[in-house]
Amino acid sequence: MNRRDLILTATAAALAPSARAARLPIRKAVLGGMLPKELPNWKEKFEVARAAGFTHLEMGTVEDAKEEAAIAQAAADTGLKIHGVMNMAHWKFPLNSTDPAAYKTSHDGMLTSIRNAKAWGASTVLLVPAVVGPKAPYEEAWKLSSERIRKLLPLAEKSKVIIAVENVWNKFLLSPMEMARYVDSFQSPWLQAYLDVGNMVLFGYPQDWIRTLGKKRIAKVHIKDFKFKNRTADFTDLWDGEIDWKEVHKAFTEIGYDGIATVELRGGDAAYLKDVSQRFDRILEAV
Repeated sequence: MNRRDLILTATAAALAPSARAARLPIRKAVLGGMLPKELPNWKEKFEVARAAGFTHLEMGTVEDAKEEAAIAQAAADTGLKIHGVMNMAHWKFPLNSTDPAAYKTSHDGMLTSIRNAKAWGASTVLLVPAVVGPKAPYEEAWKLSSERIRKLLPLAEKSKVIIAVENVWNKFLLSPMEMARYVDSFQSPWLQAYLDVGNMVLFGYPQDWIRTLGKKRIAKVHIKDFKFKNRTADFTDLWDGEIDWKEVHKAFTEIGYDGIATVELRGGDAAYLKDVSQRFDRILEAV
């Protein structure tokens, strides 16, 4: 190749469109609570999720054994996989509560969530580990939540269910470095992080959290978007908010995350869920 050919080849390469980013090897899930509420049973709701393009579900905690069984059957009938359970008792009754009755309710709620996970073949239970408040100081929240999670870990291990602590607006674990330290302190594969890509937008950047926590600490991922108005964050449809999804894609690619991500937005009908699924695809494809 002569000098002229080299120059032409280099010029053509410079003018050519950049290579498209590879699709993230992440499986798409939707919250059971987002599915159409007007449908009479879980099977019909799950069919809507499958038709929209989702392969996995995350369900809320269910106390009634008959409903638990009905959900398991609906998943089997539709071919959808329930990958995780969202614990429901941890906000009103925080695990770090100093009130014995509130703590018992929180603890028992986790027992039920782990039971659900085992029945449904789910691999995680999402837990808000503590809620900091005027009468619940930060250091005490760290100490109590750590002690009480350790009491749950033997059951989690026996049930083959990971307790995944989530970063939420609970004034606790406010940085990715702190979340990493908290997770590492348990020295157990049965305690990991549930990374919510949207929840840290008030005090950080999702790509930073992704890189700092890394693949080994992140059990599951929540996907949502926010739009800021008058210094407050409002939920919005994916890509209509202010999260830089291309940077998120880049960070997930760098750490090699290949697990499950669940979209967590308002619910809606079949057409809405189809749109959510397509927007989710854009995140995975960085387009």
